[in-house]
Parts: sequence; structure tokens; C-alpha cells
Amino acid sequence: MPRVFEITPKRTKRANGTVLTPEMKVTVTTKINTSTPFYNGAVEVCQAYMRIYGFDYKKANCNQGDFVFRALD
Repeated sequence: MPRVFEITPKRTKRANGTVLTPEMKVTVTTKINTSTPFYNGAVEVCQAYMRIYGFDYKKANCNQGDFVFRALD
């Protein structure tokens, strides 16, 4: 059973020519039931940020500590 999470950046982050701001919220549905959306290398999170904002999660060197998430289900 998949879970739905709302993910919000904690602060503005500038790295490698990219900018992540707290206004850049995404909603992610995981493929399996898990307690965190970052369970598998944040694949769904990376895809959501690239699709919606054109933001490259890996290029910006982001990690789970840069975000706040909450389950919506």
C-alpha cells in the first residue's frame, strides 16, 4: 500500500548553480508502505522536483536533513 508525503525544504540552499527555497513544496507517493519518502535513495523525491521545478536534487547535493516531510494519509 503506497503512502503520500508532503515534502518542504527547511531553508534556502544554493549549491552547484541550483537554488532550493522553502516555497518549493512537492507531494510524493511512494511505491511501498514506508515511514519516510527518502527510503530508496529518494528516487520519487528526485523525480518530483525535476518534473515540477526542473531542480536537480543530486546536483544540489541534497539529503533528508534539508527537508521536512509529513504523511498525508
